[in-house]
Amino acid sequence: MDADSPIIAIVMPVFNEEDVLPETFRRLAALFDAEAGIRWRAVLVDDGSRDASAAQLQAQATADPRFETVFLTRNFGFQAALAAGLVHAADADAVVTMDADLQDPPELIPELVAAWRDGAGVVLAVRRSRQETGLRRLGMDLFHATFSRLTDQPLERNNTGTFGLMDRSAVAAFNQLIERNRFFPGLRAWVGFDVREVLYDRQERAAGEPKQSFSRLVRYALDGVFSFSRLPLRLVTYLGLLVAGVGFALGAFYAVRRILGIEIAETGFTTLVTLLLFLGGVQLIGIGVLGEYLGRIYDEVKRRPLYLVRPNDRARR
Repeated sequence: MDADSPIIAIVMPVFNEEDVLPETFRRLAALFDAEAGIRWRAVLVDDGSRDASAAQLQAQATADPRFETVFLTRNFGFQAALAAGLVHAADADAVVTMDADLQDPPELIPELVAAWRDGAGVVLAVRRSRQETGLRRLGMDLFHATFSRLTDQPLERNNTGTFGLMDRSAVAAFNQLIERNRFFPGLRAWVGFDVREVLYDRQERAAGEPKQSFSRLVRYALDGVFSFSRLPLRLVTYLGLLVAGVGFALGAFYAVRRILGIEIAETGFTTLVTLLLFLGGVQLIGIGVLGEYLGRIYDEVKRRPLYLVRPNDRARR
């Protein structure tokens, strides 16, 4: 291989994917063999898997030096594992980020590389269609439809996820972002650079079940909203102003009636309870929104590492 050939690293977080990994290895190896003129690396980050995934990763790295492994000390989460892989692959000329479940087809990577060679600093793989159904699909569609309207800065277009490519400069800029509550598409858009898009059809998982639970997806969506938008705080302020305005108007209305000597009907128990519940609900919503922001500030000021890497000698045992 020519020493001047570009180095393309594929960063792939892995958590309990023993069923799909053999097919992932096969398709990546086929890509590496077919695409001559590129020095390929696959950086596989084990995020504290509890099945046979870690052993499979180690065996593949031993059998094929194009596969490299990073083992985290425990399950830190997908975003932390992705960050660890990007740091490990920072010396590559370009880095492709993707999931291990093969919903994002490795066969699309040459198109991403072609767009990068054409001058793009960031190449987004945009989903033309996707195979998820049910509540997960409904939640994802709702999030993608509303997220761009909530943020304070222009972000990537809808239907983009982890799958994409960043050149070395973009990766270096991304690795400077040290926040703990991470939303990868938002951070990738924040660093800027020349962006191109490649359309594709998202596929079904090659094997196994989704490892991201619905609750984790909800938390991920909240991280995206609260990390890139002050709109929830503004909405609470607007709601408070609205409630205060209604209260002031009612007070003025009844004061005028009293001055004019117009009889005021006694306020019933139902009205009193309704008002108390409404005002109490508004206050709790405001406290909850403030709590979301304060909780994220608390995570940041503790300055704990985003992840910890297991030493290589321990990883092989």
